[in-house]
Amino acid sequence: MLEWLAGYASPKARYYVCRLIPPRPSIMADMTADERVVMKAHSDYWRDKLAAGAVVAFGPVADPSGAYGIGFVAAEDEAAVCAFEAGDPAIKSERGFHYEHAPMAALVF
Repeated sequence: MLEWLAGYASPKARYYVCRLIPPRPSIMADMTADERVVMKAHSDYWRDKLAAGAVVAFGPVADPSGAYGIGFVAAEDEAAVCAFEAGDPAIKSERGFHYEHAPMAALVF
């Protein structure tokens, strides 16, 4: 069904969509000072990975049902994505953030 997308995918990388779920849906409106420090470190981490070519794009999503972060990561396999996520300061902070991720059938850019 998705064969037509194959022409758009990079043959050298697999792409994953990563969704950072915060500890509560209202975090964009009521972020604490400590959470701001964590989110600054999280943003710096993703910016460094973007500069290194491991990230295609990322940013916060102001979904009315609850804010979250989204990013598109280039990785060899799912284990590499899990390692990438585990290295994120938001996860290391142990403040209730967690990731969901899935492989992209193709990433067009």
